[in-house]
Formats: sequence, C-alpha cells, structure tokens
Amino acid sequence: MHSFYTQLVTVFLGFFAIMNPVANTAAFAGLVGDRDKKDQYRIAAKALLITFAVILAFSLLGKAIFQLFGITLPALRITGGILVFLIGYHMLNGSGSKLHSAGSSEETDVAVSPLAVPLLAGPGTIATAMNYSASGGLTGIVVTLSVFALLCLITFICFIFSARILALIGQSGLGMVTRLMGLILAVIGTQMAMAGVLAFIKLPGMA
Repeated sequence: MHSFYTQLVTVFLGFFAIMNPVANTAAFAGLVGDRDKKDQYRIAAKALLITFAVILAFSLLGKAIFQLFGITLPALRITGGILVFLIGYHMLNGSGSKLHSAGSSEETDVAVSPLAVPLLAGPGTIATAMNYSASGGLTGIVVTLSVFALLCLITFICFIFSARILALIGQSGLGMVTRLMGLILAVIGTQMAMAGVLAFIKLPGMA
C-alpha cells in the first residue's frame, strides 16, 4: 500500500511539474485573455479534452507502439528522461523550452495549438505518460490516467481564474514557481534516464 501511494505522489508531481498549470495559465491569459468568459471556457475545455485524449491514446497504445517500432522500455525511459531534463533545465534557468513553445498562428485554433499541443501535451508529457503507464501494467495505466485527469481539472480551474491567479502571484511569483517546477523536472528526468540505463544493462546479452 505504501508503494501505491508513493507511485501516486510520484506520478502527480511528475505531471504537475511538466504541465506547470501556473505557468501555462500565463500563456492561456496571453492567448485568450482579451476574449469574453464564455469563449475562454470553451477554449479551455476543448484544449484540455484534446490534451487528455492525446495522453489517453499514448498511455493505452504505448506497448503496441513499442512493438510496432521495435522500441524497448529502457530506450523510452532514457529518451524521455533526456527530454524531461532539458525542459526542466530551461525552466530552471527562467526560460521556456522550445519543446513547449507558445508561438501560434491566427489560422490555427489556439485550443488545439499551441494550448493542447505542445503546451499541455508536449513531447515531455507524452514520454512521461508512456513511461509511467508502460512500466506499471494495468495499475500503472489506471493511476497515470486518473492522476492526469485530476491535473487537467486543476489546469482548467487555473485557466478559468487566470486573471485573478496572475494578479495574486505577480511576475516574480510566476518566475519562482517556474524555476521550482524546473528543478523537480530535472530531477525526474535524471531519475528516468538512470532507470533506463540500469534496465538496459540488465537486458539479455548486455551483461
């Protein structure tokens, strides 16, 4: 039971750090802050539904994707760890990662891009979801999706109250939160990569 709660906390912190609802609230406000409340609700709901659908697909089809492309779990952990570490490193230095860029075009639905992809469901988020779900069997998938659904709900609330949240924490508070999430991400990325290297060494023929 203790290991189950540890897994819950680990998955929650991993997703919370990489999604960074507070920082993404600033991006949301910058993109749609000038629109009416009804439009903001619609965009926030659409973006988070698409985000959850993307993570759901990669969580459920992770093993099939592995088999189709001949990918091993250690390879995913190493690559995902590197991606997560790089995102954390950029956040730790107070700059956004190019993997989570907010650049958008007027011709693009902002709910789809950049909000859903790549801000919320970027490469690091997908790699994290696949790593957690693929390494824990059915329980891993259920925990991953349940925790991610909770994070989507938290992010939706942050988006809806974006103006109040940003006024409350200010620019300096936003920077502090971003750096703290960056530190957590860098550690999680390192841990993922280390687990991947150790698992790779233990593969048949590698000893």
